[in-house]
Amino acid sequence: MILSGLEIKKNLGKGIEIEPFNEAQLGPNSYNLRLADELLVYKDYPLDMKKKNEAEHLVIPPTGLLLEPNKLYLGRTVEYTKTDKFIPMLEGRSSIGRLGICIHVTAGFGDVGFAGYWTLELFCIHPVIIYPNVQICQIYYHNVLGDVKKYNSQKYQNNRGIQPSLLYLDFQKEKEQ
Repeated sequence: MILSGLEIKKNLGKGIEIEPFNEAQLGPNSYNLRLADELLVYKDYPLDMKKKNEAEHLVIPPTGLLLEPNKLYLGRTVEYTKTDKFIPMLEGRSSIGRLGICIHVTAGFGDVGFAGYWTLELFCIHPVIIYPNVQICQIYYHNVLGDVKKYNSQKYQNNRGIQPSLLYLDFQKEKEQ
């Protein structure tokens, strides 16, 4: 079952944290999250799952930044979120999708216990100019049924910025075992 916007608000500080919180961003059954003013783009291709792939930092100026089609940009939300009671999910806003921008390639599903900024996998189908602080996506919450094993990601938990893929750490861990 998905929480209503009023239920999200009621659970602030009691299972849901959204910092900063602005009631104007609260919808009927979700909360709009904003795009921070920074992006990462990978530098060298092809990308290799077993290696740390170097990325370049970009700043989105107030005047906007042109996204190129068929290029992956990693962004992040302005808002920090945390929940130890609900399953957080992330989707693009319909107004953003209608411009041909995808905000996540596959990673819109969160875990109970996740705490941090959401890394966005921005991809567009034609050139689009984006701006910092635009309400780019929405977070919504599902109730969870049953006991929950505590979320314990050594890679992405409590992040403070954009997180490129850290999959290579899994390969290193396998090698050590």
